[in-house]
Amino acid sequence: MTALLDRLDLLGARVIGLLAMLGEGAMLFFRLLTRGLGAFARPRLVIDQIHFIGNYSLVIIAVSGLFIGFVLGFQGDYILSRYGTEQSVGLLVALALLRELGPVVSALLFAGRAGTSLTAEIGLMKAGEQLAAMEMMAVDPVQRVLAPRFWAGVIAMPVLASVFSAVGILGGWLISVKLIGIDAGAFWGQMESGVDIFTDIGNGLLKSVVFGFIVTFIALREGFIAAPTPEGVSRATTRTVVIASLLVLGVDFVMTALMFR
Repeated sequence: MTALLDRLDLLGARVIGLLAMLGEGAMLFFRLLTRGLGAFARPRLVIDQIHFIGNYSLVIIAVSGLFIGFVLGFQGDYILSRYGTEQSVGLLVALALLRELGPVVSALLFAGRAGTSLTAEIGLMKAGEQLAAMEMMAVDPVQRVLAPRFWAGVIAMPVLASVFSAVGILGGWLISVKLIGIDAGAFWGQMESGVDIFTDIGNGLLKSVVFGFIVTFIALREGFIAAPTPEGVSRATTRTVVIASLLVLGVDFVMTALMFR
């Protein structure tokens, strides 16, 4: 009986801790949305963060998109040639990138590259008591520090996903047309006739915007609540990658079921 009560007590403590964490996260998100709009009164802060977040993530996004386009070109030709429809490989590459791989893989890379740097930066600012010093000077750290980074991530994520998809399509064209020998007119013609600007491109951009909200918020939250120690900051960066990646994959499943069912 005592062991059962101990287990129930432990379960209750974990549930309460989870609810407290969700409540704290919701309050921080509400503060970012309400007070964060003031960041646009000083647009230079947002522009600098877009450069830091987006420009420094551009190389890994572009290179990853190129190689994924290579793989899709090879696999698409291998699969479609078994049914005599290898001329549709351009459509296959475009739809795979625009609907799924572009937004999802870009978000995962964004979490690993920009998300961890944001968490480490905010965590180190907290460990160095810079955030506490701002509060002592009546400066809201959410508005001054977190909000520009939050909106920069939301703005940069769709741009990076678009670059990923565009470079991936170019990679698929190089493999399919230049290496395998598929007709270039059929490659682009099938893509043009089969890709819808609203259903495919629009929904892919919507996914990337949502993923930008998720990854950037998780990164800033983990840094904001990190323990002010080297170990606390390192654990926060690890949690950023794990939580953001799982949320991106879960939300992608829900959005795909709603958009393309």
